[in-house]
Amino acid sequence: MAEQLKDLADDRALLGRTSTAERVSDILRSRIAEGYFPPGTRLSEDGIGGALGVSRNTLREAFRLLTHERLLVHELNRGVFVRVLTVEDVEDIYRTRRLVECAVVRGLGEPPYGLDGLTGAVEEGRRAAREGDWKSVGTANIHFHRELVALAASERTAELMRSVFAELRLAFHVVDEPQRLHEPYIARNVAILEALHGGDRDKAESLLAGYLDDSLERVVEVYRRRVGEDG
Repeated sequence: MAEQLKDLADDRALLGRTSTAERVSDILRSRIAEGYFPPGTRLSEDGIGGALGVSRNTLREAFRLLTHERLLVHELNRGVFVRVLTVEDVEDIYRTRRLVECAVVRGLGEPPYGLDGLTGAVEEGRRAAREGDWKSVGTANIHFHRELVALAASERTAELMRSVFAELRLAFHVVDEPQRLHEPYIARNVAILEALHGGDRDKAESLLAGYLDDSLERVVEVYRRRVGEDG
């Protein structure tokens, strides 16, 4: 925890002069997504408040916001912990992803589409794979899907999926087999991008649906084993 708090102190500059619970929750959400606070970690009010230079009340409000997003859980007389997802949580995350992401592709309208963000995420993933940085491949993969959702040009949809993708990272941290988990989807991201470049929404949606079904099966298979081992 000491190392994480030292890194967290570097984020104080992000708060500026108007420290708010929303800004604190943004920082903690990012740190949780990056794995600085893995699932099951107890979050110290004194340590984190001191590292960020914020009041106890501000931090508690940030914790409340992240609890509402299902990233944290409050345990009576024990404190606040980074949530450990159940297998059912993982299945529900993918159910939501399939509903939203496929609907976004289906509703794109007539081409051409603004695909620069998707193209950048594909290149980010390829670059990380060449360097053997498989966790960064996973990050690039989430960036790909976030950019896919952004094609809907809907702030509400983007906000919903931001929370869903943050929860997904909790599952990825438990699975901890980043190459096996993420490598197969580099080429599948390319295939979806190529279908969209060609203006073929139906093909892109079909590829995406199959992608998400296969990813769910792979994640649940390993997740069920890992959670069982930890239990």
